[in-house]
Amino acid sequence: MELLVTVCAWLGLGVLLLGVTGRLLWAWRAARIEGSVLPVMSARYGLRSLVHWLLPLSTRNQRLHPVVTLVSYLFHLCLLLAPLLVAGHVELWRQRWGFGWPTLPDPVIDVMTLVVMVAVLFFLLRRLAAPEVRNVTGWKEYLLLMVVVAPFVTGIIAHLHLLDYRLVMVLHIVSGTLWLVLIPFSWLSHMFWFFFTRSYMGSEFGAVRNARDW
Repeated sequence: MELLVTVCAWLGLGVLLLGVTGRLLWAWRAARIEGSVLPVMSARYGLRSLVHWLLPLSTRNQRLHPVVTLVSYLFHLCLLLAPLLVAGHVELWRQRWGFGWPTLPDPVIDVMTLVVMVAVLFFLLRRLAAPEVRNVTGWKEYLLLMVVVAPFVTGIIAHLHLLDYRLVMVLHIVSGTLWLVLIPFSWLSHMFWFFFTRSYMGSEFGAVRNARDW
């Protein structure tokens, strides 16, 4: 099990870092060649847009869809924080690198895990029911939803010892690795592109059009 953890950790983090770095460098080179993106970029208006769009219910579209906005915010918050602040992950990091950071109590992590699972179910049903989302959804989007939720499902099953612990832990490790590997090559990469695209939109609207982008 320890060997599997080590191999998967290096594989997942390695592909994630190399993939994201490669894509960011490619985007930077493309922007320089294209010539109209970088001159527009403004720290003032880009940061203004980022801060505004990160605040809940700060845009008209968010206020028109408050339920989707609330679920989305809770989902992203728990999706990012739960894996980073669960005691087991931090302890593995501490054993490997000699340092760690504060963690959250197990009951809190359990609630955050359930939030992610319920949110994924909500997104799945929305993709099936809402025409504006269903029309742009293919099998890849459904598969990625399963990839995103798999580490959380297997994690809580292992934590509660509901099935064979060793088998579930293997599935947990493998699904978590798959999640990391797919980030640079799927729409999961929006966690990185968001900051660039939102900064560009804010810069164009603020510095060029003298308007707000929300």
